[in-house]
Amino acid sequence: MEISEYKTFTICSEGYYKDKGSKFIAVAYYVESEKEVKEALLITKKKYHDARHHCYAYRINPKSEVSRSSDDGEPSGTAGKPILNQILSFELYNVLIIVVRYFGGTKLGVSGLILAYKSATRDAIQESKIVSRHITSQLELNFEYHLMNQVMRVIKEENIKIISQDYDNNYKIKVEIKKNTKNIALLKFEKIRGVTITLLKNK
Repeated sequence: MEISEYKTFTICSEGYYKDKGSKFIAVAYYVESEKEVKEALLITKKKYHDARHHCYAYRINPKSEVSRSSDDGEPSGTAGKPILNQILSFELYNVLIIVVRYFGGTKLGVSGLILAYKSATRDAIQESKIVSRHITSQLELNFEYHLMNQVMRVIKEENIKIISQDYDNNYKIKVEIKKNTKNIALLKFEKIRGVTITLLKNK
């Protein structure tokens, strides 16, 4: 099912869990690409270079979802999956959570590990500030001066954000439209004869 808005957070936060001497430090990042995921992993592994495990999960791109998880040496399904399940439970996108484990000398067992990674992740998420964001499209409108009032009327009616304006021979306005109002706005612009619409990119 397609969505028009999603939840995320924009500040880095940390969570913590301890059991039988083992310490679990969860670090939550806002990321928009797998390149940013790799960069955050390098930073975290460098910072916690002496830890035994650097397990993680991420979920990015609400328009075309990509999600991955890694147990990084822990028993299969005991680390990456519990981290990812918390991200899914909070309905978050564009989020990477890395849980660093310092082994305390006592094995926790499968259920103990799942609880530990889940708890550290949940703590990090609860320490962050979750916000809602709209999925948007960016359009460029080209038209002659005499159409300005009609174009601006649509922009005002549909509460469209203007990114930039430029005037050479014709007017050129770059706008950002929320997905849930995009079709209505496009119909209104298309009804104004002389307006050229170019789709720039989606966010």
